[in-house]
Amino acid sequence: MLFLFFEKKTLIMLTEASHKLIPMTDFVIEYYSNEGYADLQTLSLMKNYANFLRKPLTLGMFVPVDTNGNVIKEPKNYTAWKSLDHNDGKRSGTASFEEYSLYQKAEQNCMFEGFVMAYNGYSVVRIEASYDSGIELSFNKNDLISPAFPDVESLTVFETIYLAVNALKLIGIKK
Repeated sequence: MLFLFFEKKTLIMLTEASHKLIPMTDFVIEYYSNEGYADLQTLSLMKNYANFLRKPLTLGMFVPVDTNGNVIKEPKNYTAWKSLDHNDGKRSGTASFEEYSLYQKAEQNCMFEGFVMAYNGYSVVRIEASYDSGIELSFNKNDLISPAFPDVESLTVFETIYLAVNALKLIGIKK
């Protein structure tokens, strides 16, 4: 269960589903079942979520990519490096750890959690959810767009896709 505080210091309770990608109608119904009324903050949250659902899908929303859209390989011992307090992504990296800092910055642009590389070929990149191998997406390397899923909303056909912190911030949900 997730508790959120908005600027008015109003306590808002959202269920675990608030961290998952869900259809807009479910988002509205879930919010109203917990809150029961609409104010400007509520309407803003709903507008932000609707705009998020309309975003075209790109490879960089799922896995870290460089400025040219090429998948960046996770540096060795990255998880251990990232767990250190001073590597929180808020300071500029030292030269010896530039590879780690670049990966961390690209990772912070991802909108969805738990996706890993399944295949990186000449013309296609295929990724899958680490928590469900049945969730598999392909992207053309020339435009980095998925031919099967044009926008975020099209992903709601899957039962479980987890939103990353960056997506929650974009929507207006504070984790």
